[in-house]
Amino acid sequence: MAAVPNTVIETTWVKPIDATGLAAFAEKGRNNPDSRGTVKSRTVYDGQFRSLTYVGAHTPVVVDEPPHLFGQDTAPAPSEILLSALGGCLCVGIHAVATHKGVNISRMEVLLEGDIGNPAAWGAGGAQKAPHQMGFQAVRAKVILEADASREVLAEIVREADYASPMANCFRNPIPTDVALV
Repeated sequence: MAAVPNTVIETTWVKPIDATGLAAFAEKGRNNPDSRGTVKSRTVYDGQFRSLTYVGAHTPVVVDEPPHLFGQDTAPAPSEILLSALGGCLCVGIHAVATHKGVNISRMEVLLEGDIGNPAAWGAGGAQKAPHQMGFQAVRAKVILEADASREVLAEIVREADYASPMANCFRNPIPTDVALV
């Protein structure tokens, strides 16, 4: 009788985060639940709806519009950048919650789509709309998550991360915004 070779399945996990640092960060939040920081950026306009936003010492984030919206299509549109912020934040939160629960992730993707229109033409003579009628009217996120936990645990991780996501809550909650000429 011939020997049956052993089948070895290797799983590659995503790069882990510092679980000890995460626990200390969580404790800091419990000890000072009203703590806040300030995020700063500087956006420089390049013309024809293209701009570059500088954050710290990072390469600038380029934003543009597609040709049907009079841009050059050299970079994502502002609405697409906003969706990418939500996707990135959800990934961070899902990884943090998974780490907190001792779950290892091998694959994660967040598929996002949002319903948006611009009938006001950015205020340049388009339809008269109230602020709540402009911007995203609906956003949907679907999470692909492969990890060493049951589907029920993964669904719980996604729910907890969504609930606590700073970016998801920016979409859900009105934010006092002050825009003024300097």
